[in-house]
Amino acid sequence: MTTPPLMTTPFNAASTADDVLAGVDLTGVRAIVTGASSGIGAETARALAAAGAEVTPAVRNPAAAGPRAVRLDLADPESVRRFTREWEGPLHLLVNNAGIVTGGPAYTAGGWELQFATNHLGHFALATGLHAALARGAADRGEARIVSVSSTAHMRAGVDFADLHFRNRAYDPQLAYAQSKTANSLFAVEATRRWAADGIYANAVNPGGVATGLQRNFTPAQKESLAAAEAAGIFTYKTVEQGAATSIVAAVAPQFAHTGGHYLDDGREAYRVPDDAELADHPHGVKEWALDPATAERLWTVSADLTRA
Repeated sequence: MTTPPLMTTPFNAASTADDVLAGVDLTGVRAIVTGASSGIGAETARALAAAGAEVTPAVRNPAAAGPRAVRLDLADPESVRRFTREWEGPLHLLVNNAGIVTGGPAYTAGGWELQFATNHLGHFALATGLHAALARGAADRGEARIVSVSSTAHMRAGVDFADLHFRNRAYDPQLAYAQSKTANSLFAVEATRRWAADGIYANAVNPGGVATGLQRNFTPAQKESLAAAEAAGIFTYKTVEQGAATSIVAAVAPQFAHTGGHYLDDGREAYRVPDDAELADHPHGVKEWALDPATAERLWTVSADLTRA
């Protein structure tokens, strides 16, 4: 079977969110952006609103994100349920941007590893809880899109179904973060498979290296690892405006209309690499374990059971 060519756009690592949105009119588009009080999320929300979208920032501290912001704590299942219950009307775009990094072991009140709970399970519950609204959005405008913000970090680890919450192995914050970012990509694969018939398509994105508040909890070892990766040329720091660009590509670019389950890097679909590939050799690739359909389906089943979706 012939492998389809990778999907490209006119944009690259230097493009900004505003570059992607030049000439795009999003009047009538209703969007939710999680983690929109700072960093890439704030820039994503700003750029979408500047293009005419009605943007709801979903954040833990609404006071930090403007008058339209609504409180959402992704690590708290009841907060997610409350948000989805109170949402009214269609939804055309959901940007699952929020994320955390921990410097050591951290767990939710329910016993979930905090990075996996926040970065994946909270977003999973949010999307499934908003499915009906997304379907209405798709009926309204022809499609609805979900953007799942992943990371190059996904290349460090797949999903360990035998020990999702690090109860039986030594806790490694970098592996925990990597697992959650792989899960973000797998969500896009399975969400598209399940929901494309409803006109809902999900894609994962790697924003690239951006200095944001996400790094505030890095341990010295994590900081050293990041510095070494930069020195080795694995990545070059982007501005926040550049970091938000690939999310905007997945959100609005015509190349990604009516198609999902892709992993985007620097404004285009990333090339696949084997699971044993080294990150240093493939900083713009995506590992097979992050796109594997069987793994994506299994993760969905496990996530639905955990969140009772």
